[in-house]
Amino acid sequence: MKSYWKGAVKAEPDFGNLLKVLRRERPSRPTLFEFFLNDTLHAALAPEIAVKASHVSCANDILRVTAYRNAGYDYAVANVPGMGFPTREREHKHGQTISQNEGFVITDRKSFDAYQWPDPEMADYAFLDKLGEVVPKGMKLGVGGPGGVLENVTSLLGYENMCFMIADDPGLAGDVFEAVGTRLVKMYRNAVKSKSVGFIIGNDDWGFKSQTMLAPEQMRAYVFPWHKQIVEAAHEVGTPAILHSCGNLHNVMDDVIDTLKYDGKHSFEDTIQPVEQAYERYGKRIAILGGIDVDFICRSDPAAVHERAKAMVERAGNLGGYALGSGNSIPSYVSHEGYFAMIAAAVGER
Repeated sequence: MKSYWKGAVKAEPDFGNLLKVLRRERPSRPTLFEFFLNDTLHAALAPEIAVKASHVSCANDILRVTAYRNAGYDYAVANVPGMGFPTREREHKHGQTISQNEGFVITDRKSFDAYQWPDPEMADYAFLDKLGEVVPKGMKLGVGGPGGVLENVTSLLGYENMCFMIADDPGLAGDVFEAVGTRLVKMYRNAVKSKSVGFIIGNDDWGFKSQTMLAPEQMRAYVFPWHKQIVEAAHEVGTPAILHSCGNLHNVMDDVIDTLKYDGKHSFEDTIQPVEQAYERYGKRIAILGGIDVDFICRSDPAAVHERAKAMVERAGNLGGYALGSGNSIPSYVSHEGYFAMIAAAVGER
């Protein structure tokens, strides 16, 4: 089997290329985007740092940044420590998905008032500056949230309970969305003050394979107002905003582009809409990121993964507005060879 990994990419990072992608321009070279990798892949990409990770303070963060750099990315992903919305632990049986109806902590006004809501002002934004000091020249950080507006509300209420609450007590439902949304807006507003931050990621899964988790009009009433403010918080200081959201968003893509004004859309699945089709349909209005289906990477021969990735890079070559990556992320069950075959279509010998 051909090996696609030839060691760390030698060329210097250039965050300007990802900026061009997000402006729907043609970057100076093929550009990569990934929401997250995984610990074993980090170690494979940066073995010189991995051996220190258990002994040096912040070494895991340095490992992640180095892994992104060695693979050929122009950025690394970071989160803001001390920001989150705790719930009860949900049962996770091996090989099974986690139920969206478990772990909820808010059921009524009394439990809403009693919940210990996080204070975004107490989060550790200095961490972003510290991490920025070790980010290689030419790279920036992309900051994601501790889940998104809809994800956190779903965790706090339970999915079915959330649907009932919207119908039976829309006032309380609105208060829960506001409590989560306002705090996430403040978090992003504070995060983009760091000079190390080059873009933000609004990571918030919105859909099933067939439709959005809430009706489009409910998304517009409860979810989108807060995402609009998140994007505005970034744009006010000239920072791009990327939406990472799984599921079928066909009925709300005009909202994503024209109302929320996200600069890029990430997360695509072949069973919903292959990235090739998404690029043709939306690529002139919003940057398209990633999209090489995770299931396809897992099941296919690395040569087939490479050919599809190469074809996608060539498809967008003259038009721009595209960065190569998986349809969602690189969890530990994705083979390293499959991953390397994909990114080789962009980094080649550079």
